[in-house]
Amino acid sequence: MNPPPAGGTPSMALGVRPLASAWGTNASPSGLADLLAGGLSGLRVRPLGDAAWLGVSEAASSGLAAQARTEQGAAWPQPLVSHYARYFRDGNRTAYEGLVGARQQRLTRAVAMALLSGRDGGMVAGGGAAGDGADAEWLDEVVDGVYLLCEQSSWSWAAHDDVFSRSGEVVPDKSRPYLDLGAGEVAAQLAWTDYVLGDSLDARAPGLRRRIRQETQERVITPFLGRKDWHWLGLDGDVHNWNPWIHTNLIAAALFLVDDPQLQAATVARCIEGLDRFLASLPADGAIDEGFAYWWNGAGRALEGLALLEEATNGALDVDLPVVRQLVAFPHRMHLGGSWFLNVADGPARAASGLPWDMLHRWALRLDDRDAAGHAESFVSGQPVATAGLGRVLHALLRGTETRGAEACGHAPLVPFTYLPSVQIMVARETAGTDQGLLLAAKGGHNGEHHNHRDVGSLVVAVDGVPLLVDAGQPTYTAKTFSPDRYEIRAMQSAWHSVPAPFGLEQGTGRDFAAGVLQAPSPGKPTLRLALGAAYGMRPEQWIRTSSLNREDRRVVVADRWDLPEVPAGGTPDVDITYLAAGTLRLGEEGSATILPDGIPTAGNGSGLRLRWEPGAAVVLVDEWLLDDPLLSDVWGARLTRLRFRLPEEHRPAGTFTLTVEATP
Repeated sequence: MNPPPAGGTPSMALGVRPLASAWGTNASPSGLADLLAGGLSGLRVRPLGDAAWLGVSEAASSGLAAQARTEQGAAWPQPLVSHYARYFRDGNRTAYEGLVGARQQRLTRAVAMALLSGRDGGMVAGGGAAGDGADAEWLDEVVDGVYLLCEQSSWSWAAHDDVFSRSGEVVPDKSRPYLDLGAGEVAAQLAWTDYVLGDSLDARAPGLRRRIRQETQERVITPFLGRKDWHWLGLDGDVHNWNPWIHTNLIAAALFLVDDPQLQAATVARCIEGLDRFLASLPADGAIDEGFAYWWNGAGRALEGLALLEEATNGALDVDLPVVRQLVAFPHRMHLGGSWFLNVADGPARAASGLPWDMLHRWALRLDDRDAAGHAESFVSGQPVATAGLGRVLHALLRGTETRGAEACGHAPLVPFTYLPSVQIMVARETAGTDQGLLLAAKGGHNGEHHNHRDVGSLVVAVDGVPLLVDAGQPTYTAKTFSPDRYEIRAMQSAWHSVPAPFGLEQGTGRDFAAGVLQAPSPGKPTLRLALGAAYGMRPEQWIRTSSLNREDRRVVVADRWDLPEVPAGGTPDVDITYLAAGTLRLGEEGSATILPDGIPTAGNGSGLRLRWEPGAAVVLVDEWLLDDPLLSDVWGARLTRLRFRLPEEHRPAGTFTLTVEATP
C-alpha cells in the first residue's frame, strides 16, 4: 500500500460521528434503499431535455464552446506506458497526468456541448437535433472520449499505483486496479456523463452504457467494497483529503451507475461512513491544516458529497451540522485580498482559476452565512472551466438559472480577525472591510500536519492585500514530494520559511516538533506568543516568538527571544532569523530595508513594506532564489529573496531581536 499522500501523521482520536448521530438508521443500507427508491428527481443537475438547460446563457458556455470547437475532430490526447513509467524511472508525474487530465477535460467540454446543442436553433452548436435531442457530432465526441477512458488500462495515477512496489513492474496491472484520486475522478466523470446524457448514449453507440457500468464495477465499486486496507479510508486514524474526495466521487458512481438497489445502498452507506470519519476528525473551529488551496479538494469535496446525498434523498439526509457551518466559513477567514489567500503546507498563495465558488455560495445561502455568501459571490466567474471536473462544470452552468436571493451581496467581507486555536493560526487585518493597509498572519502548529512544510512559527505580512513577507507554497510534485526525501525540497524546509534557525538547525518532522501557545490573540489584541523550541528538538521555552499587529500605530512587530543551550550535534555556531520576501527587496541605511511588489504577477505597483531593526543588532545576509518551477514563478515572478539576520556571537546564548514592519507610502 502506498504511504499516506500528505506526509501527515495520524490525527487526534476521532470524535463523535456527526452523520451517524444526525441520520441514524437513514444512513444504513436498508434505510438508504428506501430513501433512494424514489429516484433522483431532487437533484439540482438535470438530465438532457430538462427545461433547466434552456436557461443556460451563451456567455456561461462560451469558453467551453470555443475550445471544444477547436479540438473537435482532432486526435485525442494519448497517454502511453512510457509516460506512465516515467514516475518510476525519473520521478516525473506531469507527463502522464497531464495527458490524462487533457483527455478528461476534453470529454467534459464535449458533454457540455452535447447537453447544450440544438437549443434555440443551435445557439451553442449549429446543426443536429433540436429541443431535447443532442447534436449527433457532439454525441460522437462524447462516445469517443468515454470509450477511450473505458479502454485506458489504469484509471489510477502512476504516482499512486502500487504496481511497482508490489512487483517491480511499471506497466499497470489491470487485474488489480488501484483505487486512488484518479480512479475516483474517472468514475465520477463517467457517472455524470451517463446521468445527463442517458439513453442518447446508447442510441448513438448501443452497448456503451453497459460498458461504462462494467468498467466502473470492476475498477471502483468492487475494490471499494472488497478491501478495507485503502489508506484513505482513515481507519488508522489518519484522515486526509483523499477521504472526502474519493468518497464523494464514489457516491456519484453509485447513484448513477449501480443499478442493483441493494448494492447501490450498500455502496452509498460505506461512503457515508467514510465521510463521517472525515467530519469527525475535524476540529470544532473548522480549520483545515492543509490550508485554503486544499480546502477545495478536501472539505469542499465533502460538502459536494453531502449536498448530493441531501438532494438524492429529497432532503431526508439533512446536512445543517455545526461542523459544516465552520467549514463553509473557512475560505473567507483566510482571505488576504484580491485573489490572495493565506497559504500553508502545499498550497499556493493565489486562488486557482476554476474553483467551484458557486458550490460554496449555495452552501452559504443554505446556512444563511452572509459573510461566506458575499465572499463566494464575489469570486464566481460565470465561466466554468473543464479543469474543475464534469460534476462541478454541470453545477456551474446551471447556476445562472437559479434564484440566488438577497443574501448574496457580492462583496468579500474581509473580516478583521480570525484565530483558529486547533492549528494556532491568527489572521489580523488593520481595517475591517478593506484590504488596504497591513495584514498579519502568524502560525504555530506542528510538523506532522498534512502536506506538511516545516513552518512552525512562520508568518505572512501583506499590504493592500498583496503578501510581501511570504510562504513560497507548493512546487510541482515529483516522486520526491511524498518520499523520505521530501525535505530536500527547498520550499518545504524551515530554512526557507520566515522562522528562526538556531544553530543553523532545520525544524524536525512530526507532531512532537510543535509550537506551544503562551498567549492567544483576541480581536482587540491580535498578538500571538509562541514557544518554538520544541520545533528544533529543544525545550519549548528556549525560543519565544511574539507576533502582533498594532492597528493604532499601523505596524507589525515580530519579537524573538531566546536562551539557547550549547551547540548540539549537527548544529553550527550560527543563530539566524529568516524572512522570505516576494517582489523586490532593497537594503537601506543600516537597520532598514524595503520590499516592493515589483515583479509579482498581478500585484501591480502598489504599496510596499518598510522593515526596521536596531542597527548593529545582526549581520544581514541576502540570498536569491531564482524560480524555475512554473507553479512558483506564476505566483511570485522570477525570484524570491531570503533575508537572514545572523546574531552576533555575544548574543547567541541569549538575546532578543525585534523586526518592525510598516507600509510604505
